[in-house]
Amino acid sequence: MISGAELHPDSTGKPVRRYLRDGYRYRPGEGWEPIADLPHPVVAAPALAYGSSHILVFGGDDGELASRMWELKEKHPGFRRDVLAYHTITDTWAVVDSLPLGLVTTTACSWRDLAVLPGGEDRPGHRSPRVLAAEALPVPRHLGALDFSVLGLYFLGLILMGFYFSGREKSTADFFIAGRRIPWWAAGLSIFGTQLSAITYMAVPAKSYATDWVFYLSPICILLIAPLLVRYYLPIFRRSNITTAYEYLEIRFNLAVRLFGSVAFLLFQLGRVAIVLYLPAIALATVTGVDVLTSILLMGIIAVLYTVLGGIEAVIWTDVLQVIVLLGGAFLSLVVVLTRIDGGATGLLHVAASDHKFHLFNWTWDATVASVWVVLVGNFFAQLAPYSTDQSVIQRYLTTPDERQAAKSIWMNAFMSPISSAIFFLLGTALYVFYKHHPQALHPGLQTDAIFPWFIVQQLPAGISGLLIAGLFAASMSSLDSSMNSVAAVVVTDFYRRFARSVSETRALRLARWVTAAVGLFGTVTALVLATVPIASLWDVFLRLLSFLGGALSGVFLLAVFTKRANGPGTLVGAAAAVLVLAWAQAFTPIHFFLHAAIGSVTCVVVGYAASLILNRA
Repeated sequence: MISGAELHPDSTGKPVRRYLRDGYRYRPGEGWEPIADLPHPVVAAPALAYGSSHILVFGGDDGELASRMWELKEKHPGFRRDVLAYHTITDTWAVVDSLPLGLVTTTACSWRDLAVLPGGEDRPGHRSPRVLAAEALPVPRHLGALDFSVLGLYFLGLILMGFYFSGREKSTADFFIAGRRIPWWAAGLSIFGTQLSAITYMAVPAKSYATDWVFYLSPICILLIAPLLVRYYLPIFRRSNITTAYEYLEIRFNLAVRLFGSVAFLLFQLGRVAIVLYLPAIALATVTGVDVLTSILLMGIIAVLYTVLGGIEAVIWTDVLQVIVLLGGAFLSLVVVLTRIDGGATGLLHVAASDHKFHLFNWTWDATVASVWVVLVGNFFAQLAPYSTDQSVIQRYLTTPDERQAAKSIWMNAFMSPISSAIFFLLGTALYVFYKHHPQALHPGLQTDAIFPWFIVQQLPAGISGLLIAGLFAASMSSLDSSMNSVAAVVVTDFYRRFARSVSETRALRLARWVTAAVGLFGTVTALVLATVPIASLWDVFLRLLSFLGGALSGVFLLAVFTKRANGPGTLVGAAAAVLVLAWAQAFTPIHFFLHAAIGSVTCVVVGYAASLILNRA
C-alpha cells in the first residue's frame, strides 16, 4: 500500500485532504510493516510490478494544487509525470523516467512487452481518451573494446592450454586421471572450481544481497564431511585401482548396483549440462550485450575443444586459472564496493546490521524453514552426495601421485569453501548497502541473480570487468568440461570396457574423445533449445525427477563403505525405496528442500540394510 490521502477536519470542521508519503507492505504470518517514504505523494497513481524486485509508480497527484483545483479548472497543469521505482530489496525509491502526460485514477497493465496506462484523468474532473504505452528500456551495457579484447585473450588461453596438454594424452589413464601427475594444490583448486559453477558464483552474492546469511551454514558442512572422506572414502577409491567410483560398487556388491550408480550419474549429468550453459548465459547476456545464443555457442564450442584435446589435465589446469580469476575478482569487487560506501567498512557494518542483513541463525524446530538444524543436517547430506558419489569430483581424488596428496587436496577444498563463501556473502551484503545508497544505479529490468555481473560491468574499471566476465564464462565452461570428461570416463570404463571382449587402448582413447565431444554437443544444443523454445519449466521437472536419484546414490555408497552385511539386492531395494519416499516427500509435504538429500540417503540406508538382512536369511 503506497501513499494515498486521509481526511481530517480544518478549523471550521470541514473535511480536508492530507496527502501522504508513507507506504506499507504485508508479510504473511508477520503482518504489516512500514516501507521507506516516497519522495512525494502519489495519490491515485497507477502502479505495476516490474522485473524481479521493482514496483513502478506512474505519476500521481501530489496535492500541491489541491486547494486551487476549482480556481484553475481547465488551466490546471495536470498531475505529476515522474515514474518512481520502488526497490523491494533495498527499500529505496528512485526517479527512473518521466511521462508525456500525467494520468491518475486508472490502472497500469502489461501487454506483450509494453506497460500500458489506458485513459485516466489528466486533470481534476477531466478524463483523457489517450492511452500511454511504454516499452521497457534495454539494460544498458558498458563492456568496451578493451573488455572484449581481454575476453578474447582469455578464451584463446583456454584453447592453447588444450593444445598444450593434448600431446600428453597417450592413454585413457592420461585422459581420465592425468597419469596421476597432478599436484595436490591444483587438484584441490579443481575440486573447488568444479563445485563453484557460474550459477553459484552469481547466486551466492545475490542471495545475501536479497536476504541474509542463513545459508552461510551450508559450506561449513564441507568441513564436517572432509574427515569422513579422508578416513573412509578416499582409501577405498585410491586402493581399489579404479577409474570410476562405480567400479567399486561392483567390487563391493554386484554388477547391477554398479550399473545403477553409473546410469544415475549419466542421467543427472546429461540433465545438468544444458542448465550450466543456459542460466549463466541469460544473466551474462543481460549485462554484457552478448546474445544468449552466442554466449551458449561460445562456451560450448571452446569447452568441447580444450576438453577433447587435453582431457582431465586441461580441465584441472583451466579450473585453477578460473578459480584464481574468480576469487581474485570477488575480493577486488568487495574492495571497490567498500570504497564507494559512505564510511567504508564501518558504514557497511552499520547499515547491514541495522537492516538485519547479518542474520545467521533461525532457532526453531520447524522443518519447513531454513532453521539451524535443517541447514546443517540437510547440507551435511547434500554436500556428502557429490563428494562421495559424483564421478566429476571423485576423479580429482585419483589424479594426484598418492593418497596423502589426495587427502591434502580434499582438506584444501574444505578450508577454502567457508572462507570463499564468507567473501561471497559479504560481497552480496556490500552490494545491498551500495545500492541502498545509490538506488538510481539499479535498472528495473535487472534480474536479482544478475546483480553481481551488473556491478562488474557498471562499476569496475575497463579491462578488469572484462577479465571477470571472462571468468564467469569460464566458470560455466568448467562445469561443462567436468561433466564431459567424467561422463566419458563412465561410458568407456563402466560400459564399453566392462562388456567388450577385447579393447585396445587406442580404440578406448578414441571413444573417450568422441563421447566427450558428443556430451558437449548435446549440452550446447539443448541449451540453445531452452533459450529459444518455452520448455524451461519442463526441463526443471526433468531435473527434479533426476534429483531423486542423488539421495539414493549417496545411500548406496554409505551402505558400501560403512556396512559389511548389506548386499547387492538389498541395496537396490533401498535405492528404490529412497526414490519413492523422496518423491512423496517433495510432492506431499512442506518439508524444506535442504532435507531432501537427507531423506533419500537415510531411507536408502535403513531400508537397504533391513532388506539385505531379510534377503540373506532367505
